[in-house]
Amino acid sequence: MTELIDIPDAEDGWEPASSTRPDRRNPAWQSSMFQNATWPLSALALLSVDLDAVARRLRLTLETSWDGHGQLRAAFFVLDGTDFVVTHHEGDAPGTHVWTRKGGPTGSAERVARLLAALGVGPEAVSYSTWGAGTDLSRMPDAWWRGRTKPVSSRQEFWDGFKKRPGMYVGHVSFGTVTAFLTGYDFAAGGVLLDGFRDWLACRLGSGWNVVYPALVVDVAFPDGRPAEPWSEEEDQHAVRELFRLLDEFFEHLAGTPLAGPGPAGGSDDAG
Repeated sequence: MTELIDIPDAEDGWEPASSTRPDRRNPAWQSSMFQNATWPLSALALLSVDLDAVARRLRLTLETSWDGHGQLRAAFFVLDGTDFVVTHHEGDAPGTHVWTRKGGPTGSAERVARLLAALGVGPEAVSYSTWGAGTDLSRMPDAWWRGRTKPVSSRQEFWDGFKKRPGMYVGHVSFGTVTAFLTGYDFAAGGVLLDGFRDWLACRLGSGWNVVYPALVVDVAFPDGRPAEPWSEEEDQHAVRELFRLLDEFFEHLAGTPLAGPGPAGGSDDAG
């Protein structure tokens, strides 16, 4: 059985999370299950803290509902710009499951860190997580495997394998085949790979928020203008290398690793 960690009660002066006062001190803003019924959610972490203690700390109102796995209690709230859901199914081992809405460039580790800070606990409260090198998915609680036929690798694990041997996935490696495969993988995986990549590129370029990410990568790869088609083999492989370099930088950004700056084109020597 997971040993739970105590968390402090609400700070003095914190209003209920459902309060709409403009001068509120509570960092969490609560919304209802009804308001969020259509959210696509991603599992984020299991915390070794009691759900009732989380509710007391953030002054949340727990709502009771059910799904195909039985009764559950949950609270939907926004904390520092991130949509969170904390849940616990009746009959599951003690602890609080944390979910987040898909969307936005903020990395999972940073989202968890913000929540832990608001709860007044440290990283030792994280029993399991779904992101990061070395994450042990084999010991996930039974509730997290419902409906799954096999373990799901993290985004980082997939990307590390793909960039080393892209030909194993796409056959002939070209900018078109690589972007098509990554786009399809991202769609099938519910947006876990490229979520926020387009916005990150648009921020770098200062424009292009309504443009697909391959076009933005081409703008970075060829600052003097897109080459006339058909591209030469050299131009095509240069675009692939730039794509890989930019994705590496993007994932480093999500992980909170400081970037060294644009610099010269890099990428994987195996891209071709």
